[in-house]
Amino acid sequence: MKFAPIKNEKEYQVALKKLEKVFDASPNSPEGDMAQVLVLLIEDYEKKHFPIEDPDPIKAIEYMMEERGLNKEDIINFIGNRRLTTKVMNRQKGLSLRMIKALHKGLGLPYEALIA
Repeated sequence: MKFAPIKNEKEYQVALKKLEKVFDASPNSPEGDMAQVLVLLIEDYEKKHFPIEDPDPIKAIEYMMEERGLNKEDIINFIGNRRLTTKVMNRQKGLSLRMIKALHKGLGLPYEALIA
């Protein structure tokens, strides 16, 4: 087996096709080892060329509000008070740990979406 970092889209597509062929291989077999190495190479290429942005907590809150038909008045209890809610939603103040816990519990938002 000869492996090298994936340098371009063509090599990336070739690696994906090779992985499809050995994806279900038994662990500790030559094909299983090949699958493991290909996964690492593909992940490395994808991290560099298809980065995933960190979640935006305010966008997550706004999304959940829209999904549930809520307005700012409905989330005041999770954040604290009207003035503080306005500041947080306008990105003038960050979420505190207490707010994050309350929004997680009250709206079911994942912690990961609320921590920036």
